Amino acid sequence: MTVFRPEVRSFNVGEMGRMYTIGDLSRRTGVKIPTIRYYEQMGLLAAPERSEGNQRRYEKRELETLAFIRHARDLGLSIEAIRDLLALSEHPERPCGEADRIATEHLASVREKIAQLRRLEHELERIVACHGDHTIGDCYVIRALADHSLCGNEH
Repeated sequence: MTVFRPEVRSFNVGEMGRMYTIGDLSRRTGVKIPTIRYYEQMGLLAAPERSEGNQRRYEKRELETLAFIRHARDLGLSIEAIRDLLALSEHPERPCGEADRIATEHLASVREKIAQLRRLEHELERIVACHGDHTIGDCYVIRALADHSLCGNEH
């Protein structure tokens, strides 16, 4: 499936040709075993070889791909974006424009989420600033949450 081979500094060069269990992958990348299986089902990781005892056996490239997926997920990229980036990585001779487009679109989405969070922060600050020694019956927080028209702005 994927020939993506980033340089992963935390892996030793002497590990070439070594086979890894799913537990090895999990420990080395910090990805939980059920998540690794999910990535296999989603087609992000190639189905691994199996031992005689039917244990999954992964090669170094799956370890590297999983590290890539983990980092991409940490940055908030969607499964589809990761799938597209992995597919692009199979063609190292092609221009980087499509990868740049995916990253740029994700950046725009992150910026919009940040803006939304800032609006929420300001509204919550405004609501909390109206506190006092009131009873719950007079509590502005409760009233503002119950009546959206009391909000100072759209959030």
